[in-house]
Amino acid sequence: MSRRRGVMSEQFKEELARELGFYDTVQKEGWGGIRSRDAGNMVKRAVEIAERQLAEQEGSK
Repeated sequence: MSRRRGVMSEQFKEELARELGFYDTVQKEGWGGIRSRDAGNMVKRAVEIAERQLAEQEGSK
């Protein structure tokens, strides 16, 4: 079974982890060390950012 490639860049994930306050865990333990709640919050924040960017693009048309 092949692993699915991630959609978010490593840099973007690190920025989100810093913003949400668990980047130290990522540095110490890797992405597998974060709590599922933190991962969910990271995805939620990424969706919020994407939706905001789409709304801005639609508004500039």
